[in-house]
Amino acid sequence: MTDTVNADPAELAKFSELAHRWWDLESEFRPLHEINPLRLDWIDGIAPIAGRKVLDVGCGGGILADSMARKGAEVLGVDLADKALKVAQLHALEAGTRGVKYRSVSAEALAAEQPATFDVVTCMEMLEHVPDPASVVKACADLAKPGGWVFFSTINRSLKAFMLAIVGAEYVLGMLPRGTHEYQKLIRPSELAAYCRAAGLDLRHTRGLEHNPVTRRYWLSSDTSVNYMFATQKPAGSL
Repeated sequence: MTDTVNADPAELAKFSELAHRWWDLESEFRPLHEINPLRLDWIDGIAPIAGRKVLDVGCGGGILADSMARKGAEVLGVDLADKALKVAQLHALEAGTRGVKYRSVSAEALAAEQPATFDVVTCMEMLEHVPDPASVVKACADLAKPGGWVFFSTINRSLKAFMLAIVGAEYVLGMLPRGTHEYQKLIRPSELAAYCRAAGLDLRHTRGLEHNPVTRRYWLSSDTSVNYMFATQKPAGSL
């Protein structure tokens, strides 16, 4: 790990310790499994991924990457948590998932290596875990082909998000390990929109993700006060 890599060693260690539990549906990663169909359908409804070249930045154990490959996409998942990547690779092998590969590389390094390569780029639940989220947004934009789509999801820095996503989910309900999210690292939609504009991405769609902790039901809505997603597009004439 060098000072030039846009990653927090403590964050990487945190997720590495849990790597063996990525595909345990009753583990700390259960919420990611439960929201994955919603995320996948939303992405596929805006930018159909079958037959497309797709990049998943911050793929972790491969929950989204694996499901996109099963939709018929050619997927590359990248992350800097090597243990999580090994779990993702093992799951793909055991499940017989075709069309997905994994690499340990930063978004910025991959953008320098393969600019304007991917039809669709996803970066979900990752921006709030890096020191410089604007740098990741810029790298994702650079990796997309002209006219390509870039999707982000993260958590709003709001009082409601603090109470529900941190106090509620981590300390009261135990849905996530304590310390998974740090309030000061959360990102307001206005801030993410500014990062996207600076990277040359046009914001096309925004959706909120809501949750009922009693019924464990998740649904998409227009409420972006806690969890939210952006669908952005790289202008067709851009390089």
